[in-house]
Amino acid sequence: MIISIDKKIFSEAVYIVTRFTERKNTTLPVLSSILIIAGDDGIKMRATNLEIGIDLKIEGECIVKGVVAIPAIILQQIATSLTYEGKINLEHIGDTISLISGTGKSLIKTIPYDDFPSIPFPENPKNRIILPGIILKNIFTSITSCASTSTIRPELASIYITIEGGILTATATDSFRLAEKKIPLSNKGTQGKFLIPAKNALDIAQALPDEDIIMSFDEHQCAFVSTGCMLVSRLTNAVYPDYRQIIPKESIVEAIVLRKDFENALKRTAIFSDSFQKVRINFDPKKKIFSFFARNIDIGESSETLSANISGSALDLSFNHRYLSAVLALTGAESLSLLAAGIGRPLIIKGVGDTSLLYLVSPMNQ
Repeated sequence: MIISIDKKIFSEAVYIVTRFTERKNTTLPVLSSILIIAGDDGIKMRATNLEIGIDLKIEGECIVKGVVAIPAIILQQIATSLTYEGKINLEHIGDTISLISGTGKSLIKTIPYDDFPSIPFPENPKNRIILPGIILKNIFTSITSCASTSTIRPELASIYITIEGGILTATATDSFRLAEKKIPLSNKGTQGKFLIPAKNALDIAQALPDEDIIMSFDEHQCAFVSTGCMLVSRLTNAVYPDYRQIIPKESIVEAIVLRKDFENALKRTAIFSDSFQKVRINFDPKKKIFSFFARNIDIGESSETLSANISGSALDLSFNHRYLSAVLALTGAESLSLLAAGIGRPLIIKGVGDTSLLYLVSPMNQ
């Protein structure tokens, strides 16, 4: 195999594809490699760790056809050291491949590629939708942090995708907070639901293009296909909890505050939170004030008051400040609406004018 690729294209492709390789010790070394295929269809880079997979077509000149598997970590280290000007030439001879760039030449031992697994594609997918990649990318990157990092309950370490009535809904929760994002779809006939592991969704988000993609899924896999790229993930085989049962139907108080005031006040108050990262919030409808309070016996205490549009009853609740600040990454709205249903009940936070988001936070003991 002999190919020639622009350094910039080569480096960017290696960066994307490396995320899909096996990063831990494995008994199958080929899973830690990038498969480069040069043939009649052009040049492709392929990788999989059996959880997720990628098949990426890249621009370049195919001089001699061939297939080679190269350790991803070595290829990535070389790619990050390249300048973006000029081309890099790859020539496969025997069990080594030479990478020639400018005046430099590297020889890398290759890995036998016979054991490289095929990347499974959803078989006869009945469910297919077309949507902008940038929208799915934003959803995955924003709500993934709300999923559980523990795999004890794999459903909570996943993102729950439902498609119904022309609306795609993505939900993530770790049982302490929950984020739900909704987007309208152009093709309203498709319906279905699936669970994608959150860590897989995050890796896929890094590789998604901004333009339209085709998302398809069956019982075992989901795929995201765009011009020149196919991304595949296995699905979580579990039942997602009926989270709508815990969403309060009514509230006793609502406060509307400016986002920048909420962010700055919470940031300052959090400095004085205790070992449990607790911050207390107070709704005062009479004075039209929303306030934060935190006390740490080793540091001191802090209180911040914000002017707010408040209606309802006075109420005090305590929360982990990290869960309160997480909503700022989920909406770009200039004002936030905070709705509380009472002591011990979850707090609902929405962006004013942003109908796509519902964020739920469970309170701490007072």
